Amino acid sequence: MGLKWPTSPTCKAMNTPTRAFDNAFADASPHAIVWADPARASAFASWLLSLAAEHPLMLDSVRLASADASFRRYFRVDSSLGSSPGSYIIMDAPPDKEDCAPFVKVAGLMAAAGLQVPRVLAWNEQLGFMLLSDLGAQTMMEVISPPVGALAIAQPTALDMQLYGHATDALIRWQLASKPGVLPAYDDALLSRELGLFPEWYVQKYRGFALDEQQKKTLDDAFAHIKASNLQALEGARVYVHRDFMPRNLMKNNAPTLVASRTALDVPAPEALALRAVQTRAGGLGAAALSPEGALPLQGATPPEAAHLQAVQPRAGGLGAIACSLRPGKASSAAPAGEENASTLGILDFQDAVYGPITYDIASLMRDAFLSWEEDFVLDITVRYWQKARKAGLPVGDDFGEFYRAVEWMGLQRHLKILGIFARLSLRDGKPKYLADTPRFVKYVRATAARYRQLGPFMVLLDAIEGNQTRVGYTF
Repeated sequence: MGLKWPTSPTCKAMNTPTRAFDNAFADASPHAIVWADPARASAFASWLLSLAAEHPLMLDSVRLASADASFRRYFRVDSSLGSSPGSYIIMDAPPDKEDCAPFVKVAGLMAAAGLQVPRVLAWNEQLGFMLLSDLGAQTMMEVISPPVGALAIAQPTALDMQLYGHATDALIRWQLASKPGVLPAYDDALLSRELGLFPEWYVQKYRGFALDEQQKKTLDDAFAHIKASNLQALEGARVYVHRDFMPRNLMKNNAPTLVASRTALDVPAPEALALRAVQTRAGGLGAAALSPEGALPLQGATPPEAAHLQAVQPRAGGLGAIACSLRPGKASSAAPAGEENASTLGILDFQDAVYGPITYDIASLMRDAFLSWEEDFVLDITVRYWQKARKAGLPVGDDFGEFYRAVEWMGLQRHLKILGIFARLSLRDGKPKYLADTPRFVKYVRATAARYRQLGPFMVLLDAIEGNQTRVGYTF
């Protein structure tokens, strides 16, 4: 049932929400909009009525589009404009809790870069109401339709390959638009605040684990290594960073290019993934590596121009290879970022964008908060992104092994932050559903910590927090 005009809105007390990883425009079952403040409901009705003639809006069609873990809410309203009726999205963002100015600013930056983002059609800054164009109701995550379960592994299909190709094209276009001094800096202070969520909310309040002085030092040392890598890797390369660039925030449009079969890729068919997992075992730990002949050539690339990936030999006292080295050479002839593929996915939830490490968004995309892939697929897409980024002139370096290590360290910071955020959502905000995904992040964190000697003490601490027995082995 939609919101009726001009009758008084229903008002109920609501739980206090918080910012998190929500998909703003995913469709929900239509139902009446609930308002905690009758005065705000009345202001909303007046504001929307003032726009009805210009757009023109069907006021009795207003319904909830998304209300998750944010102070923001999103409604959908139909329009009778033209011969093909469509819809708009309405943002309800109380100004005492949400600043809409970053959303408007970043939307403008992305649109100027040629990306598909919601257009701001009307904005009452004082009230916190905004009318936006509607990018649709199907996310990239819904197209992928991954298996249920935090430890479930999705199996890539030809369509998934195509979708991730479009996603990396859009990411490169966004990064190419970067300029210093435009967005807030993703600096040491911000990294420290985000990492601090892990001990405060996940370790102490959720796990109930009291750190002794030695364990606090272990955690501080690990955080110092993480921040140093993220701030200094790849000579400190900086670009615009979305900060939640993942399938739940990417919208599929009805472009005719997204027509590939959902049939699973059948290795080793020529068109399938040809990345081979090389298992090296020591103390029960394994690490995947790309074989030199195993890299899938990019579209249009001849075999000599494809990825020549060499497994780094096991180091003394360590495990085998995860890092790979891509020999510099002729760039692939894949379509450059900035062509039509970049606009086939809409982009949402970008209001927290910053200027920071170039590795952040590819780490976010391939080490998803709600979706897990086998590492060969992660490596394949990351290689493809890296090749296209190099060709486009982005500062990703000439050594894929170095780049991939930087992505892993950036992903580690993100995973620890999210563990803290998800615990906070449950304990402070009464949203326990996010905790179902914490095993995914613990697995991500442990897999990375197991590869690097400087993170060995942290891995032991993590296992103590989780109540696991540590098996030690390192790649580097």
